[in-house]
Amino acid sequence: MTKETNKSIIIIGVLFFIFGFVTWLNSVLIPYLKIASQLNNFESYLVAFASYISYLVMAIPSAWVLKKIGFKKGMSTGLVVMAIGALIFIPAAISRTYVLFLFGLFVQGTGLALLQSAANPYITILGPIESAAKRMSIMGICNKLAGALAPIIFGAILLKNMDKVEASLTGMNAVEKAAELDALSARVITPYIVMAIILIGLSVLIYYSSLPEIKTDEEDETLAAANKNKTNILQFPNLLLGTLAMFLYVGVEVIAGDTVISYARDAHDIPTNVAKFFTTYTLIAMIVGYLIGTVTIPKYISQQKALQLSGILGIILGLVAIFTNGYISVLSISLLGLANALVFPAIWPLALHGLGRFTKIGSSFLIMALAGGAILPLIYGYLADTFDPQSAYWIVIPSYLYIWFFAVKGHKIK
Repeated sequence: MTKETNKSIIIIGVLFFIFGFVTWLNSVLIPYLKIASQLNNFESYLVAFASYISYLVMAIPSAWVLKKIGFKKGMSTGLVVMAIGALIFIPAAISRTYVLFLFGLFVQGTGLALLQSAANPYITILGPIESAAKRMSIMGICNKLAGALAPIIFGAILLKNMDKVEASLTGMNAVEKAAELDALSARVITPYIVMAIILIGLSVLIYYSSLPEIKTDEEDETLAAANKNKTNILQFPNLLLGTLAMFLYVGVEVIAGDTVISYARDAHDIPTNVAKFFTTYTLIAMIVGYLIGTVTIPKYISQQKALQLSGILGIILGLVAIFTNGYISVLSISLLGLANALVFPAIWPLALHGLGRFTKIGSSFLIMALAGGAILPLIYGYLADTFDPQSAYWIVIPSYLYIWFFAVKGHKIK
């Protein structure tokens, strides 16, 4: 790789760190807002819904924006939108209005949709397609390192003495309870002001950086001939099947990271000061998986084979979580991070392979599929309320089974 390419990878790596940090804050916000806003499981998982549904709503508009202003300005704009979403948390906290919190998360998600619509295809095509999963694995390390830090840093602020606070609420009258919940809600104000300042600063740095623009509308002769009679994106089955795989993958990834703290507390009576670390364990497991990917792909193992193994491991760990108890069950959910690590990096190149001039709109489909992080955790929350939190994890088994299918056969269908 050239010096310029390496510099571009570093810049994109910083962006992956940022949206990893913001995204994985949900694992702390879910139990935090569940208490601060007095919610049930289903209502609390609207946090993930608000964050990820924006990908479904905003992915196509993001593709239009990128076509107009290009990848670089698109990334800069996405960071500004994320900063606005962070600032919405201030009036939400002051008024303790859950809907306003959700709106702030949706706005942040809108910025993330634009940012990811630019960053993911950018890193995929910034070099040979055969090593795309390796580059995505490097980005994943940046993303999940941030994700591992986010619950620790924000958990120390938002979930401090949470077991004691939750216990004290039961003995308070209405006035005392409201005052305690107001104080609890105010904990988010300072961290989100700091976050907004950092996001705006990064936006300015990206705007004035030397990041080169990449043209995706041009095709070489072979690809142009193959796509000669293609008129729309629906004529690429590997993309459509990959989109479903991405939808299910993001759903189970969010379930693994965002439910494990509440699952440890509610189903196994693990104290909050211990439970708050389980999402970090999930992200550490993902980092280990990414490191394995950077070493082995494509030298020792293809990205297709890595995806197959990921699907099988996900099924095994899901069954262990369902049929065991205590720390073994909870840690099996955290270890799903290892099964998840190479799924995202592998799906992108397999789904986008051969799209040529359709790459930007194809990328939008994969970004829309991130809405799986909105839908599947919500279904999990409903199942947890209807049955129990442990039985609700049955939702991950067919998801990993389909991911395995896409790795074995789905990506080959042209």
